[in-house]
Parts: sequence; structure tokens; C-alpha cells
Amino acid sequence: MNMQQDSIHLAAERQERIHALITERGTLRVDELAEILSVSLATIRRDLLELDRRGLIKRVHGGAMSVRNRVVEPMFDDKTSIASAQKQAIAAAAYHDIESNDTIFLDGGSTILALARLLQGREDVNVVTNSLRVATLLAGGGPRLILIGGHLRHLSQTFVGPLTEPMLSELHVDKAFMGTIGLSLDAGLTTTDADEAFTKKRVMRCANRVLLLADASKIGKVAFAHAGDIADLDVLITDDGIDQPTRESIAKNHVDIICVTLEHHVKQR
Repeated sequence: MNMQQDSIHLAAERQERIHALITERGTLRVDELAEILSVSLATIRRDLLELDRRGLIKRVHGGAMSVRNRVVEPMFDDKTSIASAQKQAIAAAAYHDIESNDTIFLDGGSTILALARLLQGREDVNVVTNSLRVATLLAGGGPRLILIGGHLRHLSQTFVGPLTEPMLSELHVDKAFMGTIGLSLDAGLTTTDADEAFTKKRVMRCANRVLLLADASKIGKVAFAHAGDIADLDVLITDDGIDQPTRESIAKNHVDIICVTLEHHVKQR
């Protein structure tokens, strides 16, 4: 990781800490934050402006206050029961995009895990993943499996952070199937962890084609860490809970949108 990447990573960690402090205490002054984090007032002001821009805090004179709308990420096993029918339909639609001899990346998340289940027995596909759950599922046979190492984030069961960089920088995949905690027109793809955001961004840079699998409940939500822009996507696979204005706005970024119904019929626009 070069000096610029290191600086970006440290800033993301600091902003995550600022966000947590403000959420916990309700309001904090600039000088209080500077003292707690041992950084300059100017650095804190820049961080607050960025957090305010992303809608995570409210910038006020002399400090900032909580907007009390933080997206909370559930435990992995709890995610599977959220919009489960939509996730199964989205995974089925994504499966149709996987061709023989493809090398694909499978991200973390319950929708991606549903896609991995469909790949069991597919010996004609190469799978690269940072998901411990996906790796465990496919370890018994089927696709050729390459596991990306790094820091294990227990909440998402994924290997994330700067330690994933050396391996990802040497790889290139045909398609990356990604998950997200939030997706909004202004903030793009967001997640609750800076290390996970770092790895998601790096994965999307090494893919010919990026497909985001996100049920409609994710759309309009903004989590802490920016993990990519809508323009980074080639395809969004979601369900018909997405409203028409949002669909049209996303499509303006040259993103193909595939909407599925609970009957697994696919509509593409």
C-alpha cells in the first residue's frame, strides 16, 4: 500500500471513530474531537464536512451533532432471514450471467452466499472470494477456489483490509459479484466498515464487469464507509421494490438494471 492509500485508509478509520463518538454522545465540539483523536482542528473540520456531506452527521457551529440514522449491520446469520425470497431470486438471476470458464469474484453477504450455493458442482468456473462462508461452502468440490487472505471481520465473515491488496493486485477476474449494506444516488455503495470498503473498491478495479446484488431494502440507505460509486457498476440486480425514479437515475450512469419478481421472472431495462 503506497503513502496515498495509507493516508486515505487512516482518514477513513478516523472518520469512523468520529461518527461513532458523535452517535454515542449526540453532539461534540471540534476542539473536543481534536483532543480525543490527537489531530489538528483543521483535520477535524475536514472530516466533519465529509461526514456531513454523506449525511452521517449534522455540521453545526463549532462542532457536529448526530442525525441518529446510522445503518446498523446485523450479524451474518440474521441477514439470511431479511428479504430472503428476494435474495434467492436475485441470486438466480445472477447465476444466469455466469458462463463456462468464467473467473469470478464472490463478495461477502447473504445474497452472494445464495449465489455460491447455485455454483456447487460447477467444475467449469473459477471462484475467487474473500468470504469465509463462500469458501467453506465450496471447499467440498465444484469450482476451482482461490481464497483472498486478510483480516477476518467476524460480523461479515470476510477477509478485508490492506492485507488483501497484495493478492488482489495480482489478479484479474471476468466478473465480480458484489454485495452492499447501502446504495444511494449521492453516496453510492456504502458499508459499515472502512476495511471492508477498502477491499470492495480494490476488487471492483480488477474486474472486467461488476454486478451488484442488492435487494430493494438496501436502496436509499447510507452506511458509514464509501465502498464505490454507482458509475463503478455495470449491472444492478435487484427486486421490483425499487421505484421508477431511482431506477431511471441509476440507469443514467450507464448501469444495466435487472429487476426480479418473487416468482423468479426477470425483467431487464
